[in-house]
Amino acid sequence: MNRVMFALPSKGAIAEPTMSFLQDCGLRVDKPNPRQYIGTIPAIPTIDVLFQRVIDVLYKVADGTAKLGITGLDVIAEYGSEDIIVIHDNLNYGHCKLVVAVPEAWIDVENMIDLAEVALDFREAKMRNLKVATTYPNQTREFLHRNGIHHFSIVAAEGAIEAAPTIGYADIVVDLVQTGTTLRENHLKPLLDGVIINSQACLIGNRRMLKEHPEALQAARILLEHIDGALLGKTYTQITMNITGISAEDIGRKIAANPLTRGLQGPTVAPIFGAEKNDSGQWFTATLIVPGKLLLTAIESLRAVGATHMSAVPVRYVFLHESPTFAQLQAALG
Repeated sequence: MNRVMFALPSKGAIAEPTMSFLQDCGLRVDKPNPRQYIGTIPAIPTIDVLFQRVIDVLYKVADGTAKLGITGLDVIAEYGSEDIIVIHDNLNYGHCKLVVAVPEAWIDVENMIDLAEVALDFREAKMRNLKVATTYPNQTREFLHRNGIHHFSIVAAEGAIEAAPTIGYADIVVDLVQTGTTLRENHLKPLLDGVIINSQACLIGNRRMLKEHPEALQAARILLEHIDGALLGKTYTQITMNITGISAEDIGRKIAANPLTRGLQGPTVAPIFGAEKNDSGQWFTATLIVPGKLLLTAIESLRAVGATHMSAVPVRYVFLHESPTFAQLQAALG
C-alpha cells in the first residue's frame, strides 16, 4: 500500500525523450527486461514504474491504478477528466501542435474562414458534409464549431491519417505535427490559424490519490524537486573568473554594480592563494551564476571591471527554498 505507481509512455514520440528527460533530472529509470512493462527509479525507492501507451497512461492515472504519470497535453485535452490534475504542464520536451490541414491543391484555402466557405459549398453543391479524419474528435468538433463550421462529419482514423485525403475517405485531416514534414510529403498544408492546441509532455496525477495518500504526495514532491531543479538549472550558467581589487568587498561591489552580473544572489569572492599583488591590488577568484541567455553580455560586463581568465560551465540544478511547482500542487489540492 505504500508503493506509488508512476506510469510512463512505452512507445510513441515521447517515450524515449521521457527516459532521457528523467535521466537528466537525476531520475534514471531501470527496466530489467525490455519486454516487461515494469521498472524502478533508484533515486525514489518507493516508486514503481508502469510502461503504457500515452493514452493508457491517462486512463491508469484516472482510475487510480497509477497515482502519477507522464503523457502529452493533447491527450489530457482530449480525454481528461476531473480525476486528473495536471501537476506540471510543460516538461520542456515533446513539443507538437494539433492542426487543421487541407490538400495543397486547395490553393484558395489558407485560413479557417476559407474552410468554412468550403464546408458550405460541399453542403450546397455536393449535398454532403466535409469529411474530417482525426484521432482527436472532441477537440476537432469544438474547434470547428467555434470557427463557424457546422456541416462536417468526423471520420475515425488510426495510423497514418495524413493519407486520408489521397485515399479518398476524408477531405481534410486534424493531426499532431512536429516539423510538418509528413504533411508536406502527403501534399497537405496546415491552415494559418488552424492550430487547435500547442502540446508538450506534462506530469499528471490522480487528484483523490494525492489527497488521501501521503506517500503519493511525498513521491510527487521528490519528483518535482528534481524536475524543477533541473529545468531551472538549464537556464543558468556558472562563470568563474580571476580579478584584482583592494578587498573581497571591493570586488563584490564592482561585479554587482551591473544588474546583469549580480547573478542569482551576487558573486562569491575568495582570495587566490599565493598570487602576488599588483598595482590594482590583490588577486581574487569570483564565482557568479547568470542566466545562460545573457552569458556573453555578462562576460563583456565582467571584462569591463577587470575580470580575466573566465570559464563558464552549465548549471545542472538550481534548487530554490522550495519546489515552486510542488507549492502550486499543494494549493491546487487545497
